[in-house]
Amino acid sequence: MSHSDTPKIALVGNPNSGKSSLFNHLTGLNQKIGNFPGVTVDKKTGYCKLDDHTRAKIIDLPGTYSIYPNSTDEKIVYDILGNKADPLHPDVVVVIVDASNFKRNLLLFTQIHDLNIPCILVLNMMDIVEKTGLAIDADKLSSELGVPVIPMKARQGKGIDVLKRALLENLEQHFHPIFNAYELAPDAIDAVKKTFSVNDDYVAYQMLQQYRINSFLTENEKNLIIDITEKHQFNRDELRRKETLERYAAINHFIDGAVKETFTQLPKRWTQKLDRVFTHKIWGYLIFLFILFMIFQSIFAWATVPMDLIDLTFSELSVYLKSQLPEGALTGLLTEGIIPGIGGIVIFIPQIAILFAFISILEETGYMSRVVFLMDKIMRKFGLNGKSVVPLISGVACAIPAIMATRTIENWKERLITIFVTPLMSCSARLPVYTILIALIIPEKTIGGIFNLQGLALMGMYLLGFVAAIVSALIMRLILKTKERSFLVMELPTYKMPRWKNVGLTMYEKSKTFVFEAGKIILAISIVLWVLASYGPGNKLENAEEIIAQTYSQENLSQEEFKNKIESFKLENSYAGIFGKAIEPVIMPLGYDWKIGIALITSFAAREVFVGTMATIYSIGNVEDESTIKNRMRNEVNPETGKKRYDFATGLSLLVFYAFAMQCMSTMAIVFRETNGWKWPLLQLFYMTGLAYVSALIIYQTLS
Repeated sequence: MSHSDTPKIALVGNPNSGKSSLFNHLTGLNQKIGNFPGVTVDKKTGYCKLDDHTRAKIIDLPGTYSIYPNSTDEKIVYDILGNKADPLHPDVVVVIVDASNFKRNLLLFTQIHDLNIPCILVLNMMDIVEKTGLAIDADKLSSELGVPVIPMKARQGKGIDVLKRALLENLEQHFHPIFNAYELAPDAIDAVKKTFSVNDDYVAYQMLQQYRINSFLTENEKNLIIDITEKHQFNRDELRRKETLERYAAINHFIDGAVKETFTQLPKRWTQKLDRVFTHKIWGYLIFLFILFMIFQSIFAWATVPMDLIDLTFSELSVYLKSQLPEGALTGLLTEGIIPGIGGIVIFIPQIAILFAFISILEETGYMSRVVFLMDKIMRKFGLNGKSVVPLISGVACAIPAIMATRTIENWKERLITIFVTPLMSCSARLPVYTILIALIIPEKTIGGIFNLQGLALMGMYLLGFVAAIVSALIMRLILKTKERSFLVMELPTYKMPRWKNVGLTMYEKSKTFVFEAGKIILAISIVLWVLASYGPGNKLENAEEIIAQTYSQENLSQEEFKNKIESFKLENSYAGIFGKAIEPVIMPLGYDWKIGIALITSFAAREVFVGTMATIYSIGNVEDESTIKNRMRNEVNPETGKKRYDFATGLSLLVFYAFAMQCMSTMAIVFRETNGWKWPLLQLFYMTGLAYVSALIIYQTLS
């Protein structure tokens, strides 16, 4: 280990090797997410106490199959490991391999080993290896490779203490390259070593191989390497093929001595048998649709009771505080603005928790990889890259990380199409809007005692977003005329039992993020909205009682009707009401009134703000009413028709508008960052808003 005060330890491994689990065990909550210098790729770092005296910095590098990169994420690995001047260049590299896929995972290890950085090889997922009938002799493998080899079960945290002890030991290894690059290109390597003062043959060889994409070389230095490659006839592709063959020959030698099969019934066969069903060209899709159906049924069936309880609690809290606190602006702000606004988001914690619990279980078991594999076949027909599946599926949770995940797509046009259509996937922020509107217009009935109509409607909204995304992708493909195609290269992991602790942590973290991230926006908007809805120009609000008394002097209004008329008059003549009335002519053809218009505008901060806005608007002057926000919206009447404001036509129009509209400033910001300009975010905004308006217009005019 380095003698520096805080040694740097890099974690490197293939995707699905368990690297993230190891990082979480080593760092606990002492971790930070940022960006690698100069690029927008996420960087995870943290700190780990190796003993009472040593605190190490842990760097979780992006998952990669090789140091020859196919994406921006993978390029980071070589940029850091191949450049000793990089501030993140590690003192030790911990290479994590999936021991159940031993041969393929070792390729990356041999490449990093030859960069002459002290290494530790972690054989992860040994619990799976034990079931597969393989026996790995770690001591013999360590002797063959000349590095510490540590068996581990990272998901359970077994082997962590052994790894910490190994990291504390002196890792000045006797270096012997596995692949002798010097034999293949001695003159070119000597020239690079002399020109750039490089000591290691393989580092010089990699500079010859990757100078075009090397971020730590200047243009002048790249030109020098070009001269060397031309002078010494350095054939990059041919030498890379020879390197791969030599490395696998060496890996076979290591495996022959250290890995044995103890019995023939490998549990991988169970995975193969299950995959015949789950990835079947017909049954695979039917099973996936059934799983989706069960998820959305559960969201309504299991969340109804806790949601109603939360809704009623916040409603009663407003009533109680209104009766206990003295009248005034602060009391009104608290009981009519802040509490209803926050209640409008907290109510959806049960549904968010259930949704992410299912997503986590699908990922933990390995089924989500099968979904990506299945959907790849559909994506290709619509001009999307096979790797577009991951961002689109991620978009069901949130469009922001989903758009960032498009960095793995090499072809720029295909990446652009994926970025453009991903926000059409129904994200978790739309879930509150969907559920409250579905509850208003779809009866709570079951078909045959099994199929919940509201659950079916929710599933339909998610499928609508998916159809809109792939049709939009097809249109964009025709406009951009993209012909180049890439391929989905991924590993299907073996099926595993979900680790319930991880599922629970995912539910907690996602729910907390949803509440606090959305809560900040909703709290701010609730305060501003209450002020705008409680005050207005002139003295109409102060004289509201007299004006209503004169206007309806000929009508025999009850005390409750008279009071409602006053509150409606105040709201309509407030700043919020005036603004809503101004945009009402534009949205009236969709079936919306000025109150809905205010919610549409505030929703551009974040879609879920719709519910908080409606909660605030319908609470102004109605705090003594103990009914829930849902019931207040259900009882809202259209004064022109005398019918319910949220009838089937209006409700469905609103659902479709929110399914398509680009109402998320954070998503626009991330698209700006990923495309380096405002051209595509603005096109996205106009396209999605136009699609939402026209679709909602057609639905309302057809059904009303």
